[in-house]
Amino acid sequence: MTNNHESRVPSDHQSATAARSAAGPQITLRSPAELADALPYMLGFHPTDSLVMVAVHGEGGRFGGRLRVGIPAAPAEWEETARQAADCLIRGSERRGGKPDGIVVFLCQEPRGDESGQRVMTRLRPLAQRIRLACGARDVPVLEALCLSSGRLWSYVCPDARCCPAEGSRLAAVGTSVMAAAATFAGLQVRGSLKEIESRLAPLRGVVAEEMEEALDRAAAALVPKILDGSTREEVGAETLALAKAVMRRITLAPPVEWPRGADDRDDGLIGHEEAAALILGLQDREIRDVAAEWMEDEEAAPALRLWRALARRCVGAYGEHAAAPLTLAGWVSWSTGDEPTARIALGMALRADAEYRFAQLLHHACNEGIDPEGLRQCLREERRRREPRRRRPAAGTTRPPSRRDRTAARRTSRRSAGSGQ
Repeated sequence: MTNNHESRVPSDHQSATAARSAAGPQITLRSPAELADALPYMLGFHPTDSLVMVAVHGEGGRFGGRLRVGIPAAPAEWEETARQAADCLIRGSERRGGKPDGIVVFLCQEPRGDESGQRVMTRLRPLAQRIRLACGARDVPVLEALCLSSGRLWSYVCPDARCCPAEGSRLAAVGTSVMAAAATFAGLQVRGSLKEIESRLAPLRGVVAEEMEEALDRAAAALVPKILDGSTREEVGAETLALAKAVMRRITLAPPVEWPRGADDRDDGLIGHEEAAALILGLQDREIRDVAAEWMEDEEAAPALRLWRALARRCVGAYGEHAAAPLTLAGWVSWSTGDEPTARIALGMALRADAEYRFAQLLHHACNEGIDPEGLRQCLREERRRREPRRRRPAAGTTRPPSRRDRTAARRTSRRSAGSGQ
């Protein structure tokens, strides 16, 4: 469960009845349907196959900390998951200022095979009951427990069939409810579904994955001895960073693609297998990775994030653990640029790749505890200034326009990559 823990959000900026600021707009929820509508805005994405718990504080029902974990496939694991989730959310709330006065629970899972949404609700009822018992054991009541499946919702708490019928209540179409309009007005953003965000970071499959694993084997045979040799380690680091910068520039110069899957395919085509292998293995060195972490703002952030996502997708087969480095960097850039939901997902995936990856552990904890990333950004800036004393930080949003040579090189690389079938 620890590796899947993702969304223990400490701030109240997405609460139901609390304002985004003292004088800002408030969003008030009055029914289970409105709670269900609000869930993606509380998390920043549509949860799939997820147990979500939200702390509630005060008489007005102000939302506080949030926690998301995957629903274990084995019912034998449900009791321990319920206990740990309740303990984690309540202890986290206490550390941040106060024990919750209640908890709202969501169980989100789509039907399997010919299973109906109502059958999903019935199958997950024992999990809902275990969560209620676990919260009750810590003297925090579950105010509402909802199952969301197949476009409908059911309440495990309300016995009144007039408002919570046995066949469930239909959810409003995405983006059409009063809640969606209010959330949009308040500046709350949904970044797609959990599955969609994870798919942009998940390993490639099929023939391309086999080719990539072979490239990693070749690169490891040539590169790892150099990394282990102190006399050539610095040289490898310089080569890795130079290659990463060259690829980032190539990515920046490529024609834009609007839809995410197309953009990812385009980025994959811009990076050769040998290049990806060299970068993945080079980033296993902590010092190289720490320098790469400096590319977290201004004009460097967007191409760096695209590069880290592309490299995470290339960590295939026996090299799955190697994804911890690019996933952590992707999580860090996302967090640094204000996309906390994606940051938590990427960092959670990094810990699934390697539960002992210390950088991911630290960032995951800091992000979940609501620590301002500016402190780490400032440390990285200072380190970069010491290493590059002549470097001046460009003003936000300024970039050097690409030269004709740059644009020609990008087009040639794109054509070569497309021709190789990557």
